[in-house]
Amino acid sequence: MSGFGDTCSSIEYSDFIFENGMVTIVALRSTPKIDLAGFSIGPFEEGHEYEVKFWVARELERDGIARIREGALDATKLYKIQWTERIQAVGQLSTLPEDFYPRLRRLIDELKAASKVSPEKMREYEYVQNLAQDVINCRLRKIISLASIPAPESHILKNLTLEEKELYERIHQIIADWRARIV
Repeated sequence: MSGFGDTCSSIEYSDFIFENGMVTIVALRSTPKIDLAGFSIGPFEEGHEYEVKFWVARELERDGIARIREGALDATKLYKIQWTERIQAVGQLSTLPEDFYPRLRRLIDELKAASKVSPEKMREYEYVQNLAQDVINCRLRKIISLASIPAPESHILKNLTLEEKELYERIHQIIADWRARIV
């Protein structure tokens, strides 16, 4: 990947991996087998758990057939992430779930849609937006700082997400190239 135009590719790749990852659902009602293009899912028996791809789980949830069992990102979890990130030293990054950014984008999209019909959801949407911006800005400052170090310790970099690793590598390379030309 080269050039800043490709930054979207790591974000899109992360979303693709997330959408196609397996999640556990709990069937809310019994449903016969459902045939889709190229594969089928089910049958589902009410109260039982099943493993399906996230995008399938989301559709089953929308149709009231199942609910996703895994704890989705919400305002409370995001607040804990924001608090943890803020208490870390400048050169330290807290560990984020691997799928943090795809989950964050989905949470914001869901709240944005819900905020159009609910004043409560509008307040939650604004709160989550502010928390998200704070987490992102805090991590960006740290990533830029780390990228300016010629050889940062590898244990610090292991806490970068896929999207952040690509950003770090690009910034690190720009700084290294600049340093080489300056002296």
